[in-house]
Amino acid sequence: MRHLLLLVLLLAASPSRGGTVASECWSSCRRHVTDPSLRARTCPVCVTGGRVDSWVTSLGAGGADARMALDSARKDPSWRVRWAAVRAEARSRGLTERRALADWIMDTPPEADLGACLTAVRAAADAGRSTADFLQDAGARGPSAAARVWARREAVRQTLALEMFSQEPAVRLPALLHLATFQGRSATRVVLDAVASRPVAGDEVMASLLSAVAERQKASVGRLLLAEAKPPDEAVINRLFAVYSRELEGLRPELASSDVQRRRTAVAGLRRYGPLAKRELEGVLGDADARVREQAARGLAESGGKPLREAALQGVKGAETVEAARPWLEAMAHEKGCAAFLRDVADGRNARTPEIQGEAVALMGDCQEGANPTRRLAPYASASVPSVRAGAVRALGSLPRNSEALELAAKALEDGAPEVVAAALDVLASYRQPSRGDDAAGLLGSEHPVVRAAAARALEFVGRPPHVRVLAERLRVDPAVEVRLAVARTLTALGGPHAVAALSDAVAHDTDSHVKHVSQEGLRRLGFGR
Repeated sequence: MRHLLLLVLLLAASPSRGGTVASECWSSCRRHVTDPSLRARTCPVCVTGGRVDSWVTSLGAGGADARMALDSARKDPSWRVRWAAVRAEARSRGLTERRALADWIMDTPPEADLGACLTAVRAAADAGRSTADFLQDAGARGPSAAARVWARREAVRQTLALEMFSQEPAVRLPALLHLATFQGRSATRVVLDAVASRPVAGDEVMASLLSAVAERQKASVGRLLLAEAKPPDEAVINRLFAVYSRELEGLRPELASSDVQRRRTAVAGLRRYGPLAKRELEGVLGDADARVREQAARGLAESGGKPLREAALQGVKGAETVEAARPWLEAMAHEKGCAAFLRDVADGRNARTPEIQGEAVALMGDCQEGANPTRRLAPYASASVPSVRAGAVRALGSLPRNSEALELAAKALEDGAPEVVAAALDVLASYRQPSRGDDAAGLLGSEHPVVRAAAARALEFVGRPPHVRVLAERLRVDPAVEVRLAVARTLTALGGPHAVAALSDAVAHDTDSHVKHVSQEGLRRLGFGR
């Protein structure tokens, strides 16, 4: 008795869904097993069984008390318990499970056979079969049993439709899927009919249920509704749209969050809405985070019902700027066929501008197809178009470190195009080789702001104390705001008295508010100021 009391306390204390199932199993077992000895042997299996009907299979064979428990279990509210009882009886009688099910239906008076008919409907649907097909293997009584079930179709529909609105969320989706299978209709159509027959108060439940169907089918609610919609459904679909619009409204602040992880979570959530979230997805194609942009591109492809490659090709061909093409290139860089896709853009066949060609080359480093990516990039590193050469150098930063990549990046420092030199500085900085510090410091005097800014960024990783003086002077005299910002950030990283003095001077005298702010923040991080 002490062990049973402990078991009850454990079941009551468990907050998880597994604990709920175990509690339901325990309650079902005690409801039907009345003999104390049999109950003590049978019910504890509920703790580890993981199913509401776990106790039924542990009853064992024969015995009057076990037979009474099985007879009682066929009246259980859970169809799984009823079906388990039928299967157990089939084993004891040496029958097939479906034959025992047909016998139960036919031996039950028509006015009391709803439980048996519902069990047949749900067992068949759970196996992905129609009831008639499921009972076809039940022997001579199968067709008659199937006819009895069909005669009760309206009562079955009402019962399952009611479960779709259950207060227990875990009950709703199985009820919907089983009803759809029984009726031979799509789950979306069943949801639309349910919404039409109910007041607006239940719309959120049905919208959530359709979202669960979309997730199960790896689709979006928008695509499901478009595929099923007919003119008479307009009012019902508008009711569901209203629910989804409120949900989308709630996601918009997350899409604008400064926290990149919140933005990633939000854009992933947009994909389940499909075409309904097209405006939101298009709005984040220009996000600062590559994963957000890629998720948005994939979501737009799905919302249009197109393979990613087709949507990406259309997006790149129509793009007039690198910013417009980038999300589609990034998405395809991680997709099967990425090598051929990026090569076609890089070679100019599907790109409107040289800058887009260069972006495609830069993303070749993320594509895992093909052998020896460094050698694959080498021809682009010597291309006649500067943006393509710069793209090849940028791609080196995505590759595992190797001597060939380092040699290509070092050679690019001597390129005449500023964007190529800037890309080389970024790559060499990622290698964190202090021996490159003097090269970067020397390029702080370049005539091109993009090179000076890249040199300042590189010194954060390859700079040494002697370089702080050069950076401090650059912060005071450089005319380009982007350069002074990069210098201020690098001085913050390197630290030291000369860095503090230069940052203090920028706070007091720089003409740009952003430079002042970054410098002030740098001083705070170095322990000066609030």
